[in-house]
Amino acid sequence: MKALVLTEFGKDLEVLDVPEPELTPRGVLLRVEANGICRSDWHLWMGDWDWLGLKLELPHVMGHEFAGVVEEVGSEVTRYQAGDRVVVPHAHGCGHCEYCLSGHNNICENVSFAGTNYWGGYGRYVAVPDADRNLVRLPDNVDFGSAAGLGCRFMTAFHGVVDQVQVKPGEWMSVHGCGGLGLSAIHIASAMGANVIAVDINEDSLALAKSLGAVATINGRNEDPVAAVRDLTEGGAHVAVDALGISITCQAAVNSLRKRGRLLQVGLTSKEEKGMIPLPIDSIVLQELSIVGSANMPAHRYPDMMRMVERGILNPGAMITSHVGLDEAGQIIASMGQFKGSGVSVLDRW
Repeated sequence: MKALVLTEFGKDLEVLDVPEPELTPRGVLLRVEANGICRSDWHLWMGDWDWLGLKLELPHVMGHEFAGVVEEVGSEVTRYQAGDRVVVPHAHGCGHCEYCLSGHNNICENVSFAGTNYWGGYGRYVAVPDADRNLVRLPDNVDFGSAAGLGCRFMTAFHGVVDQVQVKPGEWMSVHGCGGLGLSAIHIASAMGANVIAVDINEDSLALAKSLGAVATINGRNEDPVAAVRDLTEGGAHVAVDALGISITCQAAVNSLRKRGRLLQVGLTSKEEKGMIPLPIDSIVLQELSIVGSANMPAHRYPDMMRMVERGILNPGAMITSHVGLDEAGQIIASMGQFKGSGVSVLDRW
C-alpha cells in the first residue's frame, strides 16, 4: 500500500510503497477513510518529545487521528465485525493498571498511542490492537472527515473543557492558539454556554473561531492579549486555555485570568521549551489560580461527546478547511511550525 513515511526527522516525508499491516488475534485491520493532520504530527516529524522518553524508530508511518471501516477482525475480537464504521481514540489503555481500573485509561501506566507505538493513518490500512477496547462506533450520520479529529484534538478539548476545568454557562474563557485543538475548545465551550475569546496571530484562524462561537477575537500581533482579555471581561477570564504549549501563549493565558481562575493546559511544548515554561508563581499563589493539565480523554466519556456530535450540537466538520492527498499532507505537516494555516486539514484522497 502507499503511505506517507517519515524516514528522517525534519526532512521531507516520502510517499512510499509499504507492506500492509498484519492482523492480530485481538486486533482489527482498518481501512482508513480519513486521517486528520495534527500539530502533534509536526512535533513527531521534528523529533520532539525525547525529553518525555519518546523517540520514533524510523522509518515510521505517523497518523493518530483516523476513522474508517473494519476490513477484518481477529479471532478473539467480540464487539466488532467487518463493515463497522469506527473511530480510533489515539490513546490506548492497558485495562489493568490503577488508572485504567479507576476510569482514567487516558493516563494509563502503560499507555500506547496510535500512529506512535504502531503505524498509523498516513497509510490506507492500520492494524489496530486490542480492538474491543480501542475502537468506538461511529454514528451513521457522522462522516469520516468529521470523525477524524474525534480521535485526538476534539476529544482532548472535550475532556479538558467539560471534565477537567468544568466550564460553566456564562463564564468567560480565553483560548490562546487557534489551531485544531484551540478551535475545538472554542466550539465546545461555546456549546456549553461560555463566552469565549479567541487569541491568535492569524486573521483567518480568528475568523474561523468567530464562526465556531467565539464572542470576541484578539490578534496578538496587533494588541496585548492580556490587557485585551482583561478589558473585555472586566477583570480577567474565569478559564484560560493554552492550546499551543509555547511560552508566549502559556504565560498570556495565566496572566489573563481573574482571581481564582483556572488555566487549562492542553498544548505540549516543543524543542525551545523542552517541557519548561517560566510562570508567575507569586501571582498564582496570591490570586489562588489553578493550573489543570488535560491529556486525551477516557474511553468511557465518548458517548456524551458522540451524542452531541450526532445531534449536531457539536460539528467537528466545521473546522475542516481542506481535503488532501498524501503528497499535500506531507507539505502541510512541514509548514506547521510557521503557524500560517488555518483550520483543520484532512487526508482522505488515496
